[in-house]
Amino acid sequence: MTDHNPLMENAAGRESADLARFAAALSYNDIPAPVIDRTVELFVDWAGSALSGKGQRAIGILEKFASTMGPESGPAEVLTSRATTSPVFAAMVNAGASHISEQDDVHNGSVFHPATIVFPAALATAQALGASGRDLITACVAGYEVGIRVGEFLGRSHYKVFHTTGTAGTLASAAATGRLLELDEEQMLHAFGSAGTGSAGLWEFLRDAADSKQLHTARSSAEGLMSAYIAKDGFTGARRILEGKQGMAAGMSSDADPAKLTDRLGARWCVLETSFKYHASCRHTHPAADALLQIITPHNLGPGDIASITAHVHQGAIDVLGPVTDPQSVHQAKFSMPATLGLIATHRKAGLAEYGNVLSDETALGFLDRVTMTLDEEVDAAYPARWIGKVSLETVDGRTLTGRVDEPKGDPGNTLSHEEIDAKARALAVWADAVAPDELDGLMQRLWTIAEVERVGALLPPDLQESAARLAAG
Repeated sequence: MTDHNPLMENAAGRESADLARFAAALSYNDIPAPVIDRTVELFVDWAGSALSGKGQRAIGILEKFASTMGPESGPAEVLTSRATTSPVFAAMVNAGASHISEQDDVHNGSVFHPATIVFPAALATAQALGASGRDLITACVAGYEVGIRVGEFLGRSHYKVFHTTGTAGTLASAAATGRLLELDEEQMLHAFGSAGTGSAGLWEFLRDAADSKQLHTARSSAEGLMSAYIAKDGFTGARRILEGKQGMAAGMSSDADPAKLTDRLGARWCVLETSFKYHASCRHTHPAADALLQIITPHNLGPGDIASITAHVHQGAIDVLGPVTDPQSVHQAKFSMPATLGLIATHRKAGLAEYGNVLSDETALGFLDRVTMTLDEEVDAAYPARWIGKVSLETVDGRTLTGRVDEPKGDPGNTLSHEEIDAKARALAVWADAVAPDELDGLMQRLWTIAEVERVGALLPPDLQESAARLAAG
């Protein structure tokens, strides 16, 4: 994007450096206890999403690529296959796997999915280094804080064309990996420069039901990891990759605000602002899904009672969901407002099982021509800081009913409990046959206590690998 941006003219010019200094200097003792606790919860939530990618076609292709190009074994694990490889290939596959089910977390203000980028790179690096759980959590907090601020900095204009998780994500991965590698602030700045110049990810794939969204996260996590590793050995990158005259904002945004990059560093913890995803679909569908549930549940409406549904949305929802008019794949259906609300109207939920059958669900697909999206000024003005859900519904007997949700399920003010996070992760792992039911308790114990371990090892150790092989063999 080349539109004139007056905000950039007043930039102090040291935002990239200040952000790098923060990431390099962050220590476990700097992080408040609630932030540590939430990071562990987000890690558990992420692991479930990563395991849910097992057996999905696109992830199998990434696994094959990793096994072909990477070493036969290594210090880092691929969760979906239980193979071991080098950190870069483990991060690549785990990042792709954790984004395909659309159950990974999201930060509203940046419209960025931190977990699917940060945890794969950090886990792989920690396993390779034999880092402690505290080191892992510190690195992940650094990744979240950097990536979210970069996403906010790039602004709404960026998201219209670019998938922010694929762009801002490279710097989030670089920050997390660089913190584990103990980069100094100069090396961290170079890692940012290399990561930023490799940022990419375009929304055009939605029109073709393509696999690119998983490639965005796979590449972004691996790109940031590589950028940090080569910076450790002296590879240099642009010092002002974010705010420079030919940096990311200059090429990718018309409303970038450099002040967002350093907003209350060390005082405002973006980790605490991050939302869990409740429905197994694009986050832009969630507010409307919750608002529809608010209507149909108390009125006991079935799909045959509904004549039409209007979702009153922000412009970002129209930009991302609008291209999907006739979903041809399960993943594309997750980016369809009509398909998603059709599932809600039919089953009162839109989880993995419902989406798994959506292409043959005639009742749910019957809503493809009964659901419309319309731009709502109030909803759009609040976005992206708040994702308000507003729905109006016409019944076949002539009634008009409305629903409104100010904080969708999973948002910080309407968050998932410890028990709900645990149940969600368990369900995702078992749904994909990634973990046998009798292995779950041991896995969940390792996930919940990750911050306490002296050395980060495999989440699925050899005895579980053998059990998985027996399970697959029947």
